[in-house]
Amino acid sequence: MAVRAKFRCQFETHKKWGPQDDQATRSYEFMAVYDPALPEDQRFAKATPVGTLTMQVDNPAVTFEIGKSYYLDFTPVDEA
Repeated sequence: MAVRAKFRCQFETHKKWGPQDDQATRSYEFMAVYDPALPEDQRFAKATPVGTLTMQVDNPAVTFEIGKSYYLDFTPVDEA
């Protein structure tokens, strides 16, 4: 069964792994969203009432905006 969650980007952290700028990476922390006034959030809360996600991103083309919400889809992988 596939599950869709709604997460909001809370923090962005920059880490440097070496002496050169091109060795920097970013981490993002997301938290599950729930606003009882929004019917969409009420639906998401049934599947994902609480949760956090931390993700490291090395690709400079991939960015997330602090305070913005994103959908996160979980779909089972057939590992036959």
